[in-house]
Amino acid sequence: MDKLHINQLVGSIQFELLPKLRIKSVNPHDPIQVSYIPTPWNLLGTGNYAAVFYHPNYPNLVVKIYAPGRSGFEEEVEVYQRLGSHPAFSECFYAKDGFLILRRLYGTTLYDCMNLGIPIPRKVIQDIDKALDYARDRGLFPHDIHGRNVMMYNGRGLVVDISDFLDEEECSKWENLKKAYYLLYRPLISPLRLKVPYGVLDVVRKSYRAVGNFKTRCEKLLTMFKREQKQNRGVR
Repeated sequence: MDKLHINQLVGSIQFELLPKLRIKSVNPHDPIQVSYIPTPWNLLGTGNYAAVFYHPNYPNLVVKIYAPGRSGFEEEVEVYQRLGSHPAFSECFYAKDGFLILRRLYGTTLYDCMNLGIPIPRKVIQDIDKALDYARDRGLFPHDIHGRNVMMYNGRGLVVDISDFLDEEECSKWENLKKAYYLLYRPLISPLRLKVPYGVLDVVRKSYRAVGNFKTRCEKLLTMFKREQKQNRGVR
């Protein structure tokens, strides 16, 4: 990427976007709120810690800005440094003062594909699997990979959000999504070209999160119980 091009965008961010932009995070488990965006900037999407914007004069770049008080910026910078350049991931060209300039990824999330009835070929799933293996080979831990964090573009798979790739805690979201893809989507939803309403998808998503949280709490309680039992046997 041309350095002059990046420097021009940095100037626009620092003098046009940041002084007037209004974003805040109310709850770390909900997307951040954006109340004002200066012209001609546009909002591309929001996450729980940051929002992504683009300028019409720089169509192939996006700016990811962390909300005040939210951590994770330094960790995301490190992840992009380890990933380097890979077709299934974005690439970081600049990172400073709580914002990153990234290569823009075009496509449709698998979540939206389900809603729109857009066929998801097996190659997309295979591409994402290979991309996650690539990340593991670089000492990363693919985490929080779900239908809204992966996309399809021209029949190929892309990974959108890598911000939690330093989290070593085991995460089974991608494996569970693949099971649903092979056991439910391919034999039933895909052949019938079914369009799944967002309301149904949201219920499934929230139910999955609730079950996952309940499972985690149960595992922690079981670990504590086993530890106490062992300590009690040692006292005797």
